[in-house]
Amino acid sequence: MNPTQPIKIAILAMGGEGGGVLADWIVDLGEHNGYIAQTTSVPGVAQRTGATIYYVELYPEARANADGGRPVLALMPLPGDVDVVLASELMEAGRAVQRGLVTQDRTTLVASTHRVYSIAEKSAMGDGRVDSTQLVEHARKAAKHFIRFDMAQAAEQSGSVISAVLFGALAGAGVLPFSRAQFEATVERGGVGVKPSLKAFGGAFERVQSGSEQDAPPTPLPARAAPAPRHPQVRALVERVQRDFPASSQAILLEGVRRLIDYQDTAYAGTFLDRMREIHALRVDDGGRLAQNTARHLALWMSYEDTARVAALKTRTTRFDRVRDEAGVQSGQVMAINEYMHPRLQEICETLPGALGRWLTNSGAPRRLVERFTRKGRVVQTSSIHGFLLLRGVAAAARWRRSTTRFAEENQLIEHWLERIAQTAAINPALALEVAECQRLVKGYSDTHERGLRNYGLVMGAAQRAGSAMAPATLRELRDAALADEHGHKLRDMLARYALA
Repeated sequence: MNPTQPIKIAILAMGGEGGGVLADWIVDLGEHNGYIAQTTSVPGVAQRTGATIYYVELYPEARANADGGRPVLALMPLPGDVDVVLASELMEAGRAVQRGLVTQDRTTLVASTHRVYSIAEKSAMGDGRVDSTQLVEHARKAAKHFIRFDMAQAAEQSGSVISAVLFGALAGAGVLPFSRAQFEATVERGGVGVKPSLKAFGGAFERVQSGSEQDAPPTPLPARAAPAPRHPQVRALVERVQRDFPASSQAILLEGVRRLIDYQDTAYAGTFLDRMREIHALRVDDGGRLAQNTARHLALWMSYEDTARVAALKTRTTRFDRVRDEAGVQSGQVMAINEYMHPRLQEICETLPGALGRWLTNSGAPRRLVERFTRKGRVVQTSSIHGFLLLRGVAAAARWRRSTTRFAEENQLIEHWLERIAQTAAINPALALEVAECQRLVKGYSDTHERGLRNYGLVMGAAQRAGSAMAPATLRELRDAALADEHGHKLRDMLARYALA
């Protein structure tokens, strides 16, 4: 660091991760040890669409007195002019690199390698996740020194928060002119959660000091034991998979059976195996890729998200436990979960038994009355008795799911998709695999499902018109274009380019 310049530290953290506490600790550390300190912050939007940037500058008070004045400290970090960057999550480290805050000749980057996916990643039509390996590699090349490990896990193991782990890693890096004792005294002066914070601090400090500041390679998962269910019908399904299907496909088939029993019942899971038996009978010599990919996508499609499914997932004990853990709810605290719901008439009709749903769709006054009450969304508190029972009532509609118009429509699409896979596999197995992958376009519910289904229709229509003349790579490009743009503009442009519109 330049002795005539302030020490410049940028902190990128999401809401609730203690970025402000970390910045205050660094300021307190400097002020109690002969430095003039200043901190500023620029909050992001809606917590995860943009993280808060905290910026700290430290300047030696003795040098300021020798110069006969007070230093003028900056309010925001400048690209290429930051000594230390602390990132509470891997994507935030990537953002710091992208902004130019991390430079190879100067910057020490301290970052957690865990991921909290951004809204853009989670809302993508396809797999919108940014590759963590690429993020790590870009950050490694950009920084002078890159300290990284899963700090969220370290915080959880110590019963503390990630800011204490970051503070310990910063101390262990040795880039600031302060001792471990001075760092720890800062935590003690805070007076809140001192014991777990010091435990988290010490673990991170020792990890960095020992040179193990990178994540250990993942331990291979042990082989799963064969399931041995007690329920006779479930056991029969497991035995059927083990008897009638090759070993390479059994794991994905058993997962499909488990999912579809959870979604509907054992008979529905049996239908899944009936369909997969026909796919396996195609005898395609591709190492089982077509059968395994079809099994995965078929299980997903057969467990499509309707209102009954969504209501069932929102009222599960595991969901309440997960929200409680993520929010850090302590014993004795009250947790409230509010759901924003805006069911459309179509979704209500699709949930009702087929005859009743068709009658309501085509009715006059009853339809207008329902539309009037569904024009605006409403908030349902799942954690209240009334809200919980309301959603459990909606979830109970799964018992007549097979009679609904939605079920009939989805099954017709599934049967047509499976037929296309079988027909294509006889001519071009590689193209059949791409047809199987097209199920990725059909997902979600409400508007998301409608847009995906529209794009699926366009892609499959183009494949049908082109027939065996279509190259597998072309169908893959069409599918990727549909996943890249939910409104279908890129897909239509590509269809026109290939004269398939």
